[in-house]
Amino acid sequence: MTRLDRVMELVRIDSVSGGEAALADYVAARLSTNPRLEVERVGDNVVGRTAGTHATRLIIAGHLDTVPGDPQRARIEADSLIGLGACDMKGSLSVMLDLACADVAHPVELTWVFYAREEIARSESGLRELIELRPDLVQGDVAVLGEPTGGVVEVGCQGTMRVLVTMAGVRAHTARPFMGVNAVHRLGAVIARVADYVPRVVAIGGVEFTEQMQVVMVDGGVAGNVVPDVAHCVINYRFAPDRSSSEAESALRSFLAPVIGDTDSVEVQDWAPAGSPDLDLALLATLETLSGSAARAKVGWTDVATFQEFGVPAVNFGAGDPLLAHHPDERVTEGELEQFAQVLSAWIG
Repeated sequence: MTRLDRVMELVRIDSVSGGEAALADYVAARLSTNPRLEVERVGDNVVGRTAGTHATRLIIAGHLDTVPGDPQRARIEADSLIGLGACDMKGSLSVMLDLACADVAHPVELTWVFYAREEIARSESGLRELIELRPDLVQGDVAVLGEPTGGVVEVGCQGTMRVLVTMAGVRAHTARPFMGVNAVHRLGAVIARVADYVPRVVAIGGVEFTEQMQVVMVDGGVAGNVVPDVAHCVINYRFAPDRSSSEAESALRSFLAPVIGDTDSVEVQDWAPAGSPDLDLALLATLETLSGSAARAKVGWTDVATFQEFGVPAVNFGAGDPLLAHHPDERVTEGELEQFAQVLSAWIG
């Protein structure tokens, strides 16, 4: 069975966020074949840990879930597996399982973490569930998160904030619009301002992070003959690691201030902290060296930030092109899987 065949086994197990039970069953069964591992399951999160006496413990982690889609449409063409979750991140999960199930002694202690519900609201996170209920299972010296990175170590991550903007107006008959104030028209100024946003670029720890801002949802209107008195939009803001959540919120409010009136509101609906670049530790610097490429900043949010909040330095490193995550043409190649396997195997010893 080739590496792509083994990835296909995972891809064919539907594991959309909140429905990871079958895949968790599969992972737990595979891990249990290695007598060196102590395997524990917390909900749909599965952890396999060695229990030796080495002073250093490495954590290799990945999420089981995918965004919605049809996993049965996955296919292998030449040297690529094309399908839902192929690079985000069942390719990396498959390699992790291969290495975790090998009955091999290592010079370090290893913790393999397979967790649920990464692709939805952070409040639902399986990794946070583990930290809350069984923090002992996710303690270690450093962590590698198998997010797709194209085989390059990606450090830190952007913070993310989602805000609801509510614009106020006054109802009126559309035949007499001068008697009202059109909230949808007023919302247009917000959308235009965000569309003209010039991304902020900041260098941190030798890599550059580029902030982003997008309107992702819009709604408003009462009836076909009524000037609308309320309109909403949702803005997603990705901020650099030099800003805390409160600083990011302040920056976003300041940016929107010219088009927000006294009767309007800006409400934070969800947020997740940014992750700082972590390459100062020798263990993580060694991984960068083994990868053969200079580290770069992570575009997007990952649970590197969650590990850092828990006190575990972490980086992103996995198989697959990150630009293809959630894409209709999502895929992973045999070569990408092999490179990831070789580097990760050399790193754990």
